[in-house]
Amino acid sequence: MTGAAPPARGTYDGSFVPSVQGLRGIAALSVLMDHFYDMPKGGVYDIPDPGFLPPLWPWLQSTINVGGHGVELFFMISGFLIPASLVRHGSLPKFFFDRVMRIMPVFVVLHFALFVIGPIVGYKFFRGIDVASYLGIFTANLFFLQDALGLPIAQQNAWTLTYEWAFYIWFALTFVAIRLGGRAMAGPLILLGFACVFHWPITAFFCVGMLFSAVGFRIHIPGVPGLVAGLMCGAAMYASLVLFHPFVGLIPGVLLFGMVLATGSGIGRALSTPALQYVGKISYSLYLVHPFVLFPLQVIGLKFVAAGVDRWLLWAAFILIGLAMSLIASAISYELIEVRLRRRLDGALRSLFFRPLGKMEQSVSS
Repeated sequence: MTGAAPPARGTYDGSFVPSVQGLRGIAALSVLMDHFYDMPKGGVYDIPDPGFLPPLWPWLQSTINVGGHGVELFFMISGFLIPASLVRHGSLPKFFFDRVMRIMPVFVVLHFALFVIGPIVGYKFFRGIDVASYLGIFTANLFFLQDALGLPIAQQNAWTLTYEWAFYIWFALTFVAIRLGGRAMAGPLILLGFACVFHWPITAFFCVGMLFSAVGFRIHIPGVPGLVAGLMCGAAMYASLVLFHPFVGLIPGVLLFGMVLATGSGIGRALSTPALQYVGKISYSLYLVHPFVLFPLQVIGLKFVAAGVDRWLLWAAFILIGLAMSLIASAISYELIEVRLRRRLDGALRSLFFRPLGKMEQSVSS
């Protein structure tokens, strides 16, 4: 695949969209919020208020518990960005090389850290693990095959990367098939995509992003009404994912994303604030790193609650300290791994696979 044609009129051209960056930040923070609720339970789910989770009002529990569905926001964003990224690269090898450079450095660093430290602290499945099981789980998780092989997942949030890689591969193959042989050649891959959507409904949110990448339709509602409308659609999407079915959540998801992408919309302006822009920039590190930060705080909290310390005090401290430490650790991860290590790896490896292309693009947020 070379010499890719310019995008058709009305399609997304790959330019930076601040509101999408801010939406990344919201997605990562919402997953973090969910773990503020889940991790204090200490892995106990069959009794009320386990661990150091205090007794919460049912409405508050329900509100916090939807946070894990921030992954659907990530899927919409990937569906929106990846088509333009593939066209911009102009070749499959270059596209996949940059995807590896984008995703793997942070993941691999944390992967090795977990498999070195995990047996020492007795983290989850490492307790009493034998060498063969250790190597099997290590390899399966490194190549995102743990679900297919029925093995434990190592990094708590890395399960979504399996879906991300599957989407990259499927979309790239489908795109090339259409370019080479038209819809007839791409037909089996398109049918496979539909089958995956029905088998794993959350993958339908990739389609939302793909839709807005292909068409110029946007929903422009400026000012406070636009902000309120965006928040209501976001709340409706999250609620639908919990109360109904992911397909029901597609309706408010489409409305939300259409407003996010509209220039000057109320929700778009709110997402473009400097604080959310920064959180969006470090969101990938925040998404993967924060469970590593929260785990020792979880252990400490469980020890203190056993000693009789007030649960509300422990939970408040867990949230405040966990949020601060997660943001700091993610900022460090971003600077050291996503920027510096990635730049070094790119400089060392790109010339091995491709002819020199000049300096690496400065933006690492695509």
